[in-house]
Amino acid sequence: MDWQHNGVKIVPAGELDPNTPQTAGMTRAAAITHARTGAAKLWAGTVLVQPNAKTGPHHHGELETVLYIVRGRARMRWGERLEFSGEAGPGDFIYVPPYVPHQEINALPDEPCEAVVVRSGQDPVVVNLDLESPEPASTGSPTPFHPKP
Repeated sequence: MDWQHNGVKIVPAGELDPNTPQTAGMTRAAAITHARTGAAKLWAGTVLVQPNAKTGPHHHGELETVLYIVRGRARMRWGERLEFSGEAGPGDFIYVPPYVPHQEINALPDEPCEAVVVRSGQDPVVVNLDLESPEPASTGSPTPFHPKP
């Protein structure tokens, strides 16, 4: 085995790939992808969510998602009517199981929320749902927080 070329890959912070789907109010950058590292079962990157930004209700199909909050405060709503909620701050992890309807919210009005995101697959699955939320999605932006695939 050629471990030098088929072993550990290090992706420096300054070399994340911004050529990934973007949405108004948030900036994504990919670190671990098949194209960049050869990863077959994982996708990892970062997301920076602007103050007060809120997604529309959605799920990610069969993908599992983990977020690690680096800075700021994230609020998640989930459930059939987004009736449950919880918040996470720096150092906290969030796990989103497959098919769980949820909404992501920057809980702070004046500070961005920065997180590391890891998904159990390479496909950018986002299934937008027609659900009312106790906290309606951000308005005034031409594109939704999660664009339709």
